[in-house]
Amino acid sequence: MNRIVHPIEQESFRRLRARLDTSHLPPLTRAVVERVIHSAADLEYANDLVLAEADLAKAHAALHAGAPVVVDVEMVAAGITRRETVCRLKDARSGPGLTRSAHAIRLAHEEVGPGALWVIGCAPTALEELLTLDADPALVIGLPVGFVGAAESKAALRESGLPAVSNVSEKGGSAVAAAALNALLYQPISPEETL
Repeated sequence: MNRIVHPIEQESFRRLRARLDTSHLPPLTRAVVERVIHSAADLEYANDLVLAEADLAKAHAALHAGAPVVVDVEMVAAGITRRETVCRLKDARSGPGLTRSAHAIRLAHEEVGPGALWVIGCAPTALEELLTLDADPALVIGLPVGFVGAAESKAALRESGLPAVSNVSEKGGSAVAAAALNALLYQPISPEETL
């Protein structure tokens, strides 16, 4: 994807790289780690993120081949640039044992089927619901934030064996989840090239 990088963004990444050496990371891993750190100005993500280059490579190919992108909330969708997303939160309803976010994930799953990229940056219950479905995702970016259920839902994601980007701590959020997806969007079709 050709995009014009603003000088402020260029300087921000220069400063990030001056404070943290990411040159040893494989290209897609480096792109995701740097963009997540950049979105939060939080260098701790370098040791908190859990991701695998092979998973990212498959997701990168699927994304650039047009796989659908599903998000849990509009704030994640707003942060994803140059790509349409599916968000069914406005259509969802809560009920006994089911949050509105979880229902939205069910509705989105019915719409997109297998092979989508799922970007969850807000609701741990959305990630928990996704793990109960037969989603067969290209990738799950599971970075919900919060003191209740966030770390546990991300641990469950890692235990599921699904291709994923997650982190160990309670932190996360819409901005970092969108940043992880944008890193894959911005990477050229030949991921050996760096931004």
